[in-house]
Order: sequence, then structure tokens, then C-alpha cells
Amino acid sequence: MFNIALFGPPGAGKGTQSKMLIEKYNLAYISTGDMLREEISKGTALGQRAKSVIDRGELVSDDIIVQIIEKKIKANPEVNGFLFDGFPRTVIQAYILEGLLLKLNTSLSCMISLEVPEEELMNRMMERAEKENRTDDTQEVIKNRLKEYHNKTVPVAKFYEEKGIYFPIDGVGTVDEIFKRITDTIEQTLTSQWLNVVLFGPPGSGKDTQGRMLAEKHNLIYISAGSQLREEINKGTEMGKAAQLYMEKGDIVPDEYAIKLIEKQIKTHPEARGFFFKGFPKTIVQAYILDGLLRKLNTSVSCVFNLHVPTIESIKRLTDRGKTSGKRPYDSNIDTIIRRMEQFNEKTAPVLDFYRKQKPIYDIDGIGNKDEVFQRLSDKLDLAFRNLR
Repeated sequence: MFNIALFGPPGAGKGTQSKMLIEKYNLAYISTGDMLREEISKGTALGQRAKSVIDRGELVSDDIIVQIIEKKIKANPEVNGFLFDGFPRTVIQAYILEGLLLKLNTSLSCMISLEVPEEELMNRMMERAEKENRTDDTQEVIKNRLKEYHNKTVPVAKFYEEKGIYFPIDGVGTVDEIFKRITDTIEQTLTSQWLNVVLFGPPGSGKDTQGRMLAEKHNLIYISAGSQLREEINKGTEMGKAAQLYMEKGDIVPDEYAIKLIEKQIKTHPEARGFFFKGFPKTIVQAYILDGLLRKLNTSVSCVFNLHVPTIESIKRLTDRGKTSGKRPYDSNIDTIIRRMEQFNEKTAPVLDFYRKQKPIYDIDGIGNKDEVFQRLSDKLDLAFRNLR
């Protein structure tokens, strides 16, 4: 999902720009004020709770706000994302939004703040008060609203600035001029989003060959836990010696080995805008671990590719490779090959089902020569990237 928080002081024009943005990007509009009024008018349980608080002259609690937002999100599964108007207003609400979106397996893509000089805001709001006959909007009241906004929202801006997703936009000009500035920023954000691909397939499906070629074509950092473990084995490191015992039996190497190597690889590429993971995660636990590693970078798995090769064909390929100079220690023993296939079916295949419930999955026929399979994968990857962006 592509989720935007549109920020700005009273009178900045958020409402006007929001209408245009939700139409252009097929987003669901989330305005806590509008949603509260809707819940109250419908007489829902949440609305009644909110009304009793408002009638006492108190602020509606974050607990009620979160429930209303979560309800709205779950009621709009068909949209491309959500536009949050004027939320979060405090750092506490920013943390709440992070947790809420994480629970829903998404995150905030960018916060766009409409920057308008205070004098211009005063003129706009005084003019609006006169047109709408809002006698309570005096100059003193408006000044206090602006002061409260700045006092509470400066820390929120800093919160998202530190995450690298805060974008101040000049909010002075015609509606169309401001809209173009916003959409230019959004388009730039979309094209710079991290793209993280997981490539699945049974042993012998050609993941390593295809993965390297695809990562190079799409300028992604290629990460193969298996390749890194083999390097450790060749170097004779303690990790390599320990990992070799598992790999020679066709077993999955303990999580801590693979994770250390993957985390190291991620850290050595701070310039990366995405990763191509080959053969990882191999278990449901590793899928959760990968989510954790990527969350630290404010990103997540974008899509999953499943290279389909029948079991008999995989065994034949591994047996044939075991007769060449490029053989691996676990290729020459048929019992080990069968053990690897059993491990894949028992522990790795369920990971694909895990991702099917939450990520785009692309199934690709892995039968054919190297170039034919690569073309199929590449075409699907181009499509996936267009859909994601």
C-alpha cells in the first residue's frame, strides 16, 4: 500500500488537496474529525463513546481515534492506500500510527507538509470566517490555533524527518500549482521506494543463476545465504566449519548463522534501494526474522517469486551437477539430495503459503534453458515493479 500523511496548519488547504490526491492515486480518505462526526451521526458504540467525551468538553482519547482509523482501514481493502489528513498530530500518535500500520502489514510512505506563512494563513482563515459567518473564528482564536499547531507538530515533523519520509511543500500558489508540487514529490517517493524481492524454488531450480542475473538487471543487491555460507566454509572460519556439518547432511543451517551473514551484507550496502533474497527465508521463523531486519530499514518484502520445478527434475539436475566440476559437497550423495528435498517440502514450502496471504506472489515455470527462464522471470519482475510503484 501507498500511504500518505498530509500535514499543514489550519488554512493550508489540506482539504482541497486531499480530494484531488485520493482521486488520482485511488486512496481512502482518513480524517479523524470527519470519521468522528460520522460515527456520532450513525449512533455507533464508538460514536456514543466519542460524543460523551465531546459533550464534556474534553478531547477524544487516542484509544477511540485508533479504533476508528482501524475500522476505516479494514473497510477499504480495495484501495491502493490511505491518505491521513491532519493525523498524527502528536509524537504519541505518530508511534500509534506506526504500530497500527505494522499490524496491518503496511507503513507510512511519506509525510507531506504544506508550508504557508502565518500572515497568509491569517488572511485565508479570516476570509473564510467572514464568508461562512463563523463569528467564533476571531483573529485571537486563529492565532491560538496556529500556536497550538506549531507547538505540537514540530516534534512530529522531526519524527518523520529522522525516518527520511518528511517532505515540506510550498503551499502558496494556485490549487493546481500546489497539487503539482505535491504529486512531483509523491512520484519521486514512489520511484525511490525500496524494492525487496524474495526468490523461492526447490533445490536445483536454478535460483542462484537466475537470481544473480535479475538482481544485476534491476540494480538490486543480491543476497544469498547459501553462497555466503559456502564462502565461510572455503575460508575455514568457525562459522563455516559449523555450517558445513549441517549442509553436508542436507539440513537447514541454524538461523543465527544465516542472519549474521545477511545482516552484515545489508549493512555493507547503505546505498542500496532494494535487495534480492535468494533461498531465504527457508522457514516461517526466518520469514519473521527477515521482516524484522527490513523493518529496521523502514522497508519490507515487496513481492515473492516462486520458481516452479517438479521434484523429479530438481533431483535430476542436482545429480547431474554432482558429476561436474561445479558440484557442491551435498550434490554427490543421493541420500543428501533427497534429504534436502524433504527439508524444502517440510519447512520451506509453508513459507510460500505464509507470504501468499500478505504479498504479491508470482509463479514462474522453471523448465527450459537459462535464457528462456530468465525472460519469464524478467517479464514478471518488470510487471511487479510497475504494480508496486
